[in-house]
Amino acid sequence: MHFQPMGPAAQAEQVAFDRKELGVILTIYGRMVASGEWRDYGISHLSEVAVFSIFRRAAEHPIYRIEKRPRLRERQGQYAVIGMDGRILKRGHDLSAVLRVLERKLIRLVEL
Repeated sequence: MHFQPMGPAAQAEQVAFDRKELGVILTIYGRMVASGEWRDYGISHLSEVAVFSIFRRAAEHPIYRIEKRPRLRERQGQYAVIGMDGRILKRGHDLSAVLRVLERKLIRLVEL
């Protein structure tokens, strides 16, 4: 029989975005909400990955996922932006640089 740990030990096993990372993510999120493109988000902290999911409407699948996978820190980078179809749009070590793939979409909206 397998028991799930409770309390501080269980929290230590989860990957989470820190305050600085959330600040960077929420800055671009707020700009896209203001432009009318995005409407909702969800955050999941799991044992191997933290996920910030972005929705156009609350009742649908996420249009983007921002993932943090610390195990990939030494390889291709722990941050990734993943599209609705599951393709990795950008991966890297610097969260701000990875999120630029989403900022380009905001720039296109302003140009139209």
